[in-house]
Amino acid sequence: MPGPAVEEPIVLDPFVTDLDGESAALRAAGPLARVVLPGGVPVWAVTHHAEARALLTDRRLVKDIEVWGAWRRGEIPADWPLIGLANPGRSMLTVDGEDHRRMRALVAQALTPRRVELMRARIAELTAGLLDDVAALAAQSADGTVDLKAAFAYPLPMYVISDLMGIDPADHPRLKVLFDKFFSTQTPPEEVVATLGELAAMMGNVVAARRAAPGDDLTSALIAASEDGDHLTDAEIVSTLQLMVAAGHETTISLIVNAVVNLAAHPDQLDLVRSGTVGWDAVVEETLRFSTPTSHVLIRFATEDVRVGDRTLPAGEALIVSYGAIGRDEAQHGPTAGVFDITRSPNRHISFGHGPHVCPGAALSRLEAGVALPALYERFPGLALAVPASELRNKPVVTQNDLFELPVRLG
Repeated sequence: MPGPAVEEPIVLDPFVTDLDGESAALRAAGPLARVVLPGGVPVWAVTHHAEARALLTDRRLVKDIEVWGAWRRGEIPADWPLIGLANPGRSMLTVDGEDHRRMRALVAQALTPRRVELMRARIAELTAGLLDDVAALAAQSADGTVDLKAAFAYPLPMYVISDLMGIDPADHPRLKVLFDKFFSTQTPPEEVVATLGELAAMMGNVVAARRAAPGDDLTSALIAASEDGDHLTDAEIVSTLQLMVAAGHETTISLIVNAVVNLAAHPDQLDLVRSGTVGWDAVVEETLRFSTPTSHVLIRFATEDVRVGDRTLPAGEALIVSYGAIGRDEAQHGPTAGVFDITRSPNRHISFGHGPHVCPGAALSRLEAGVALPALYERFPGLALAVPASELRNKPVVTQNDLFELPVRLG
């Protein structure tokens, strides 16, 4: 007699043509689902809220890539498009335990609630200037449309994170090109290694510049800590800088863009905010849950067999955290989990992670969106999408819920 059917893994679409449908399939296959990443790399995904919270604090799951059997066996090529996310170099993202606490503590010193709040005035200043640019671009456009992502949602967080890390704004155009290649599933293999090398070189130049002329920025603080006996190597500083810049702008771009898309699709919800019935913080939190900026986070490795629901994550296997699926888990958010509802209360999501590796820049991202969105709608109360939402195109990035562009009319 034939044996039991073997469940086929879910192959993640490298072009991200139907993220909502794919996330629903992952939830249905979960809480632990077999998936295949672009490039044909098999891993496991946690897709339900409760199980994700448990695994994100489980010490049997580590960041050390040497635990990954496929890596040790040489099955992961150096030109795999996602190699920069799976093996980004030694930083607080890729270490655990005391090493992680040491590195994270240094970053946390620059991202205290007080310091983040002190950045509000600078964020408001940048926002106002960019909204002037948006208005000018719309006036110059033949049909009055403007790409809100390119003109507003992208430059705002890039300017903010550059201020924080001590990066020259003159580097922004090249960094955009490199980070697009870094995150994309479609970067040609021959460009993967070169992209990683150029990013590391650019970050190394920032470190050298801040070493020569320290400032009031996180890179200078990391350098000073290493010189005061904390023993951060230049390689660790470079990797931490790259991590902070990558996560510090991509997440906020998606948060702002997705909030605008969701409000366009739910004008009744926008009316609630404009009337003062609901605050903008609720828009931010519901967008984080419903359209989480980070669809999948790579990657943790099991040091021993780990039971998840009725399945086992085998020792030596890799796990990704599928936040796009987790955000709409009905077991956590009830039967309306698939509905965008800014009146949802409580709204306890984990879209910035959970446990020791929770995103250290969560408060900054919330602040940026909390300043940018009300200013945007106050300046342009007639803001509307210039194309049907069904025509908006996702970028080929399996880790980010990101659009190529966001064409709008200002009204």
